[in-house]
Amino acid sequence: MNTVHKRTMLATWVSVLLLSACGSGGGSDTQAQSNSLSAETNSTNTGSATQSDSTADTSSDNNAPSDDTNTEETESGANTDTGTALTSGSTDGVLCDYFYNEFNDSASVQMTSNADWSCTGSTRQLTANGIPDHETGTFPNPGNPNTISETAVSVSYTLTPEQTDTASTLGGPRGATGYVLNGVKIDANTAGSCDDSGNSCSLVGNTGNWHIEALGQTSFDFGTDDNNAHVQPNGAYHYHGMPEGFIALRGGDNTSMTLIGWAADGFPIYARNGYSDAQDATSSLKAMTGSYQLVENVSSNRPSTSVYALGTFAQDWEYVSGSGDLDECNGRYGVTPEFPQGIYHYYATDTYPYFQRCVKGQL
Repeated sequence: MNTVHKRTMLATWVSVLLLSACGSGGGSDTQAQSNSLSAETNSTNTGSATQSDSTADTSSDNNAPSDDTNTEETESGANTDTGTALTSGSTDGVLCDYFYNEFNDSASVQMTSNADWSCTGSTRQLTANGIPDHETGTFPNPGNPNTISETAVSVSYTLTPEQTDTASTLGGPRGATGYVLNGVKIDANTAGSCDDSGNSCSLVGNTGNWHIEALGQTSFDFGTDDNNAHVQPNGAYHYHGMPEGFIALRGGDNTSMTLIGWAADGFPIYARNGYSDAQDATSSLKAMTGSYQLVENVSSNRPSTSVYALGTFAQDWEYVSGSGDLDECNGRYGVTPEFPQGIYHYYATDTYPYFQRCVKGQL
């Protein structure tokens, strides 16, 4: 097993203190698909990236640290040390030395997955090759004709994120909304669309007015696997929803709140569960729900709901404040295990929008 395990900066700092007695389009689909559907490409309207979304993405508590920094490894060999934030208003000290370098023997991968996160000065840096560290579905497949391959990932996020009142839409050509710790990007929208009649639909180009969702609908097949992910023409495997395989590797379950990645604005991303009382770490965990609902008044210009059920298109959903646990970017402010004094953070959810489509922090 070729595992490289870094010693955490946090653990080193704590040891020194103790000794002194005092923490998501390039390429077009080359495989014909039925009903004039082709592989998806970059979105210029919804900031999307699915089968042929954007090419390789280059976008870039004043709480005492615990003596126990939990540096044990998962079976996959990843360093799972999390720690707690060293300074109020900063994410420094949390997963600043996450490193993974293992061969993935999944049938459609057969390559080494590499991801290296580090914190230097005021930035959190990721260098990765975009290869997932968990089992994947079969690629190519009838709904996705692309093969997983390495894509150079190099992004830098701030360690001092600032929440704003503005939601900035990301995805596709605008850049990934964030990255899971394994170096795989998050890009929840698609580039598929239909015209008003619904007679002309394509999984590429976003030329129609009605933008097709990758998940939660049965009219179109984007070839996503059990990790709610698929592959772009340039080989970039990316997530549209809950990265189940990675969550399992992190030990995520109904009894834990699992940090799985970082958003483009520098705020953390958690999987599924959060405290039922956002400000109380002793409250029970619950599955977070998004605050989007199906529209009640369907546009007369929409393709027929008898052909394409509500939920097929992004425009079928509207944000209704207070209808769920989260805001329009699938985030909220509250305490987390790594940030006991509170921080704005995002969630992957089992409900729409599945992953955030925007960020609330300053970019």
